[in-house]
Amino acid sequence: MARVRNLFISHSWDYGDAYDRFCDLLNGAPRFIYRNYSVPRDDPIHNAPNEQLLYNAIRNQMVFCEVVIIMAGVYATYSKWIQKEIRIAKIDFSKPVLAVKPWGNTNVSSVVQDNADRIVAWNTGSIVDAIRDLAP
Repeated sequence: MARVRNLFISHSWDYGDAYDRFCDLLNGAPRFIYRNYSVPRDDPIHNAPNEQLLYNAIRNQMVFCEVVIIMAGVYATYSKWIQKEIRIAKIDFSKPVLAVKPWGNTNVSSVVQDNADRIVAWNTGSIVDAIRDLAP
């Protein structure tokens, strides 16, 4: 039986349907079981009256994960929340960060590139293998 991997999947994926497609990709991976510790998109904390409350909510979820997964697209350089998620992962908890290039994308954010423990293409096998390597 496959070991359950505890993941924090960044909601930076939430533009379009990329987050849902990414979760579908993981759900369809053979012999791969995971628990998603992301802050659910319908959680009222996303409309928190201040950024510190959202930061704390993300931090409280990330504590349980083994790998933090973020999108590696160039736009990430300009996302303050991706930078905060990286800070929580790397500085607060020393969690590995897996960056996944969006489908068909070759450019990678410099912020992500500088902080990711692994960068992979949008490919089920590559993503699952990287998660298994980062959370043995």
